[in-house]
Amino acid sequence: MKSKKYVLDSYALFSYIEGERGAKIVAEILKSGINNKVEIFMSVINWGEVYYTVLREQDKRAAELYLKTIERYPITIVDVSKTSTLESAEIKAFYKMSYADAFAVSLAINKKANLVTGDKEFESISDKVNVTWI
Repeated sequence: MKSKKYVLDSYALFSYIEGERGAKIVAEILKSGINNKVEIFMSVINWGEVYYTVLREQDKRAAELYLKTIERYPITIVDVSKTSTLESAEIKAFYKMSYADAFAVSLAINKKANLVTGDKEFESISDKVNVTWI
């Protein structure tokens, strides 16, 4: 039975794919997902953030390769609704973080999931969401 849930932000995904600090923690979460022990989610906004970051820093081919890599794992990409957009906007209004990060927080709250990140911007909201620091 899957009981634990995780939301990955772009920081977590980049650390895993690029083998940076925290990659082992993300790898364990992904392995647990492959073994159907946990559920893993990512907001479509953060998924797009991965794409535009790689596109800007490298090229379209590399950006598409990142998306193909994400597809190989049991990560459910969650679309945003008007309701979740407004929830994210409220988070952005009252906490110092990027708008994309606010979508990760909103998703983690709604899924009752741990947010996986190493991004220090999330320190300000650790009272609202459980953070798995990498």
